[in-house]
Amino acid sequence: MKKNQGYFLVTGAAGFIGSALVKKLLSNGKKVVGIDNLNSYYSLDLKRDRLKQIQNEKLSKSSEWNFIEKDIADNDIKEIFKKYDFQVVINLAAQAGVRYSITNPMAYVKSNLEGFVNILEACRESEISNFIYASSSSVYGDNDLFPYSEKNIVDHPISLYAATKKSNELLAHSYSHLYNIPATGLRFFTVYGPWGRPDMAPMIFAKAILAGEKIKVFNNGNNIRDFTFIDDVVDSIIKCSEKPAEINKNFNSYDPDPSSSFAPHRIFNIGNGSPIQLMKFIQTLEKSLNKKAELEFFPRQKGDVIKTGADTSLLEEWVSHKPFTSLEKGLKLFADWYQISNAIKYSY
Repeated sequence: MKKNQGYFLVTGAAGFIGSALVKKLLSNGKKVVGIDNLNSYYSLDLKRDRLKQIQNEKLSKSSEWNFIEKDIADNDIKEIFKKYDFQVVINLAAQAGVRYSITNPMAYVKSNLEGFVNILEACRESEISNFIYASSSSVYGDNDLFPYSEKNIVDHPISLYAATKKSNELLAHSYSHLYNIPATGLRFFTVYGPWGRPDMAPMIFAKAILAGEKIKVFNNGNNIRDFTFIDDVVDSIIKCSEKPAEINKNFNSYDPDPSSSFAPHRIFNIGNGSPIQLMKFIQTLEKSLNKKAELEFFPRQKGDVIKTGADTSLLEEWVSHKPFTSLEKGLKLFADWYQISNAIKYSY
């Protein structure tokens, strides 16, 4: 029986980045299959509401949307690949959260390692043209080379979450080499925006500010983050989906470039490139919500990196694209959504 042809697969489709990506792909007339296990790490209502938003999208004549509730760690994941002829596979499914990984390590082993290999195995047995997967800026650890470049060595992660993401890059490279699968790893830098995750700073801080509660500010407010707006992230993924990874014909094994390879495998930072102190982020959010925050300062938390900042020159060179949304614009869009949608109901 002939398979359904020309589909995009997006795993983690009910997640923050996944749902935003699916909406954009559908608006571009693509046929999309989404997978998500709808776990309870954070609000199921938020995940279901994201899926409703996708369902409510006005599809073009060429677009198609299919959702399957499924864990990528399930052994029968290959059955979905047998049904659909996937052109591009975008793996965004993962157990997220640096701090949660310290107390719940096995959740990361199951999803980020076992599940990831399941997807790679399914790709190996299918003839996909492009595999894209989510890595993270956390792989840089406490790297003193700043801003972070994909050409930096990242062999010293300081959290289990970061270690699993580095492992994803190594596994993807191996499959790329052994089975000629074009694979692109995207290191996301602190993604924020409407429909974001309630375990991340924007949602936690907005809830506290509007409720008149104290915000817990770790590392005494000295952390630096490269906040990247969701629309910029989605556009970057789509640009990379249109240009599969290629072999670096100038790869030098005596002086290896970690961002490329003798295999069709590439690594790119997805960040705004304008890192700021956490205190400035809070002040900008205060303006967007038109209310002052009450702050309570704490020491650095275990597993947290002190600063992140993306060098995006390789991404710009590869797909002629750079994330550009300013923090002021992005937080205003986030704050408007948070208040209009009563997003406090999704609180972590």
